[in-house]
Amino acid sequence: MKRNIGLVPLDLPLAQWLRERLRGGAPDSASARELAAGLDELLRGEVSSLLLELGEGQAPPPDGGVLRCGALTIDRRMRRALRGGEEIALTPKEFDILWFLARNRGEVFTKEQIYQAVWEGDYLLDDSNIMAFIRKLRRKIEPNPDAPEYILTIWGVGYKFNDRL
Repeated sequence: MKRNIGLVPLDLPLAQWLRERLRGGAPDSASARELAAGLDELLRGEVSSLLLELGEGQAPPPDGGVLRCGALTIDRRMRRALRGGEEIALTPKEFDILWFLARNRGEVFTKEQIYQAVWEGDYLLDDSNIMAFIRKLRRKIEPNPDAPEYILTIWGVGYKFNDRL
């Protein structure tokens, strides 16, 4: 299975070079400003990593925006999930979490990474928020929420979507 997230180590000279290039000739866009600010935070030691993602419509989603995982089908354009052909009522944030985890099957994410991928703004340092969303999502998509098949807990780290389905 193709990985949807790649980890590329960034050394200090390259980070400084990127920051300088952004100062000198980046397009005037919100993304360029956010990347420059992220690199500044990285260089000041305020964060230890940056998560980059192409914006909506910039790259084709895998499988035309439809993911099939066992009996679960997730359609990004229609923003709906079905299990065994039956539609599952999800809130917008539940859908966003499900899509993020499913399109990155097998990758383990911390609660902070999930939060940053789905919400705008800074992480609130409240793990219970993500845990509550995962719990509600499992009740809706899992045949047996007490023995999850789709969203797996990786103890001491976070969550991943089962890549064996």
